[in-house]
Amino acid sequence: MKLGIIRCMQTEDYCPGTADFKAVREKTGAFAEVGEEIEIVGFINCGGCPGKKAVLRARELVKRGADTIAFASCIHKGTPIGYPCPFAKKMQQLVAADLGADITYLEYTH
Repeated sequence: MKLGIIRCMQTEDYCPGTADFKAVREKTGAFAEVGEEIEIVGFINCGGCPGKKAVLRARELVKRGADTIAFASCIHKGTPIGYPCPFAKKMQQLVAADLGADITYLEYTH
């Protein structure tokens, strides 16, 4: 798996992504069933509310080799600030519509 992770821009001051990287490394959370090696291609934020640059950034991750796009847990679960993104579903829909079915999408990381 070649993985690109999109995270919430609002959480960058609180979270350096260590739980995301740990979940990948230890194959827990969304990666628990992944049998193959996981390579992180990129880790980038959504561009700010309402995920205004997520499509462009997901395209760039795919251009750089990602075959899987994960929306970090800060987006869907609201960790660590306790506030899930109100635009999460729409952001994921827009990214999937743009990139198509050849890409795998994960709604969370850990």
